[in-house]
Amino acid sequence: MLALEVALLSDRGGRKYNEDACGHWHSKRHLCCVLADGAGGHGGGDIASRIAVQELIGRFSSRPSEHGAELDVMLRQTNEVLRGQRVPGTARQDMHSTVVCLVVDFIGHTAHWAHAGDSRMYWFRRGRLLDRTRDHSLVQSLVDAGSLQPHEAKGHPKRSELRSALGIAGDVLEVTATDGQGTVEAGDVFMLCTDGLWEYIDDPVLEQTLAASQRPSAWIDLLAQEVRRAAAHKTSHDNFTALVVWTRPVPEA
Repeated sequence: MLALEVALLSDRGGRKYNEDACGHWHSKRHLCCVLADGAGGHGGGDIASRIAVQELIGRFSSRPSEHGAELDVMLRQTNEVLRGQRVPGTARQDMHSTVVCLVVDFIGHTAHWAHAGDSRMYWFRRGRLLDRTRDHSLVQSLVDAGSLQPHEAKGHPKRSELRSALGIAGDVLEVTATDGQGTVEAGDVFMLCTDGLWEYIDDPVLEQTLAASQRPSAWIDLLAQEVRRAAAHKTSHDNFTALVVWTRPVPEA
């Protein structure tokens, strides 16, 4: 069995309101974490992200998934709910949201996840990046095709253009989920975050700040400082949100 510690960070940055949302739920076996970044303007984004988080946690709590394929189905069902709550002529008429969902089975020492858009899941082991999701974005497509180098992606003028997010038609919605489950070791660290955070923090800095932190709350504080420092020149920089899960061995009685 694993002991889990969760920490949250959500900041509106330089915007008038925060369109990010996140939440988590646990049973006696599973921890389900969901993070979303809404879009749509005039308040539609914050509605979309809340719908994504509430729907996914509600669906998982009523019937926990055991692998990525089941999370894929839940994301697609959530997409239909979000589309069904659009209202023409209001803030809801064109609302969208990215989403990433992580499930940790702390009894079975496994994890699985699914996402749509460019909100990310990072997995660290012994302080090093082990795995992360790949964005559904135009820039990631260019990197995958070899037309753009990874270090050029963050400065690309279309870096925010998405290929997929909740709110689009179901037949073109792209969801990526794990194939089965990944084995979790005590000491592994997971982070879900929006692009408002990862846009300003490179992978080496994530590892360095993680190594300098004894607790998830301390790491969250360092990440917030890094974003504010890197985005200081941009008065209207994006909301940034992170949800961190630290795993530890359960102390012996």
